[in-house]
Amino acid sequence: MTKVQAVLVAVMITLSVSFSIHQINPFSALSTTKNISVVKPDSALVKPQWISVYDSLDLKKQGLSEKAFYYAWVGFQKMNLHNPIMAIADFTQSSRNKRLYVIDLIKRKVLLNTYVAHGRNSGQEFAEHFSNDNSSFQSSLGFYKTLGTYQGKHGLSLRLEGVEKGINDRALERAIVMHGADYVSESFIKSTGRLGRSQGCPAVSIADSKTLINLMYNGAGLFIYSADQKYVKASSLLSGLMPDHGQALGAPLL
Repeated sequence: MTKVQAVLVAVMITLSVSFSIHQINPFSALSTTKNISVVKPDSALVKPQWISVYDSLDLKKQGLSEKAFYYAWVGFQKMNLHNPIMAIADFTQSSRNKRLYVIDLIKRKVLLNTYVAHGRNSGQEFAEHFSNDNSSFQSSLGFYKTLGTYQGKHGLSLRLEGVEKGINDRALERAIVMHGADYVSESFIKSTGRLGRSQGCPAVSIADSKTLINLMYNGAGLFIYSADQKYVKASSLLSGLMPDHGQALGAPLL
């Protein structure tokens, strides 16, 4: 082999080795490519739908208990109502607060936030005692379906059907309805330190009654909530819920 041939062979070997190293280097393309980013989904950032709705409507700022909304969300889906209006009376709050929330679940909008009374024998400023008995003059907890309207001693009134046996299923025979009342007003609160009380009806102000009834009549839902754990354990619509309200058997989605 001549000297010239030996030099050519050495050059070819060097080039071959260099080309092979470049081919087997898996990071060579990334090292020469700019503006490449990899986005990995973070499942921890995906909120349950009920929390997204609760947050988007800013309900915490408006005073509605997160647990009350969660229970209402679960129960109304099981009721399968054809009217998408959901009203929640949060009786963990003082009667001095606007503790009735009327929500359109399709439009994702709070339609009304106003005062609501509890029964005279349920408590003074706060509702603490509940009953399904006739003449108890106490509020009944749980889920209701709205029926038709009628003109009664309180004017236009909305009939309520209690759908939970042993908890509120005597609502019709007890004449538990939604109606307007003069004792549901800011002036009454200023004079007595609390809202007026009913004979068990979730009464609202006269000014709000017609609007409320027009929104809710014929197949909407009402949920009256308190922190009474006996009710939660007895409710068939809330069966399967874990002690932590953020967990349920199944994923409640609307």
